[in-house]
Amino acid sequence: MSETRSDGELLRAIAADADRHAFEELYRRYAPWLTARMRGRCADAGIVDDVVQETFLAVWRGSARYREEGDVAGWLWRIGARRLVDALRGDGARGRLRQVLARLRHRDEVSAEERVLAGVEHGDLAGALTRLSPELRAVLQATVIDGLSTREAAVLLGIPPGTVKTRALRARKQLREALA
Repeated sequence: MSETRSDGELLRAIAADADRHAFEELYRRYAPWLTARMRGRCADAGIVDDVVQETFLAVWRGSARYREEGDVAGWLWRIGARRLVDALRGDGARGRLRQVLARLRHRDEVSAEERVLAGVEHGDLAGALTRLSPELRAVLQATVIDGLSTREAAVLLGIPPGTVKTRALRARKQLREALA
């Protein structure tokens, strides 16, 4: 039985020798983690699977080079996040994402975020959030709960970045007023 190789050893073997076994080991080590992280950013499992595959293809083909700065997971996340934003920018992907989000929005099942917000004991945050318009809530969901940048939220929601900023400011102002 062979010893487990470090991430750096795997990446050097992939880059220098196109070592398929090293690539498979790296993929098994990080693909499930990257997929889970991507699914937190995008509801369309098809897009997520494509992005994860494209991320690892970039590693295999050598178009993404690890410079041994920071950890490999962070490096893979940066590659994948850029590819996710690129995928969401496409009209086809954006249309599919809107359809998935529309279906999710109309489910009877309460989301984890809604359960957490409903349980907030200090102030009436849950009530204040429900009084926001759906557009303002969507921007808060994307930027605060999902942690997307303004640009990423704009792509996800299909609106200009300036509109994301304006809606986020309006939402915060309305929440402050409701909770004061």
